[in-house]
Amino acid sequence: MDFTRISVFLTIALATGFVRAQPPVEHEFDPAKVLGSDACKKCHAAEVAQWEQTPHALTVDTLHRRPEADAIADRLGLRSVKRNATCVRCHYTERESRGRVRIDSGVSCESCHGPARDWVEIHAEYGPGVTRETETPDARQRRRLASIAAGMNNPSNLYLVARQCFDCHTTPDQELVDVGGHPAGSGDFDLVAWSQGSVRHNFVRSNGATNEPSSLARVRVMYVVGLMTDLEYSLRATAKATAAGTFAKTAAARAATRKQTLWEVQRRLSDPIIAPALDAVATLELKLGNAEAINAAADAISDAAYAFAERADGARLTAIDDLLPPPNAYK
Repeated sequence: MDFTRISVFLTIALATGFVRAQPPVEHEFDPAKVLGSDACKKCHAAEVAQWEQTPHALTVDTLHRRPEADAIADRLGLRSVKRNATCVRCHYTERESRGRVRIDSGVSCESCHGPARDWVEIHAEYGPGVTRETETPDARQRRRLASIAAGMNNPSNLYLVARQCFDCHTTPDQELVDVGGHPAGSGDFDLVAWSQGSVRHNFVRSNGATNEPSSLARVRVMYVVGLMTDLEYSLRATAKATAAGTFAKTAAARAATRKQTLWEVQRRLSDPIIAPALDAVATLELKLGNAEAINAAADAISDAAYAFAERADGARLTAIDDLLPPPNAYK
């Protein structure tokens, strides 16, 4: 990913009030820049303790013991679940040490927030005599943008982390699905329901005291951002399809369903930021051989999702409250 271009886009956004995101066509992960969860624990001990109890963390010890995982690997001709890029990409975190790349953990802090070597010091540097509580809004924004430019997926903009979720939960790999028999994504995945249950780790808002639920206003924004990101990544998966198998049909069906839900959201909100996303798919044909047009639509949705996450006022989104997953549906 071209973080220089992202930095330029974000700088322009501050000056003009309009935000445009660099479409993340591929998620690049550099094991040489991975520091491991201990680097995060120095400041985020409560968050790491919460993560250690989640399926994300536990997969490092459990996935290779599951018969269905071995069966998928066998069908793909892979020697080991832990020794191939196909499985490792979504189920583990690799780290380079002394010139060797090895499995470091399951789905980790850096799986979601990005390999930390280049941004962790920027992210944690408030300046002489300044704390998180006393930092000015302008200083916080500069620090945030500098961290993003250096490679951090910063949750201050919900889209930056949401795209990491959907990069795996849409399973954008035709061979993995059609040959390996891997599920074609998490069909019931919802950004709100899947992020606000067991994997939630919002200790920053309470200075480490409690795992704070997100406010209703933030959940509303999260729901719309998740819906747009789901549509974007379902389209990207559709664009990769070269044969009319399970992968192609599932991705296209998922994209069509998310499109209809986004239309319903827009019917209630009439939001000018959402409008370009729907314009991009209004006449789009989800068919084989139409990858260029489908990816162009996904790029437009990427821009809209980032802009919505950056600018939307959740307090004004009450019209979608009945669409939100209830807390008893959180996973």
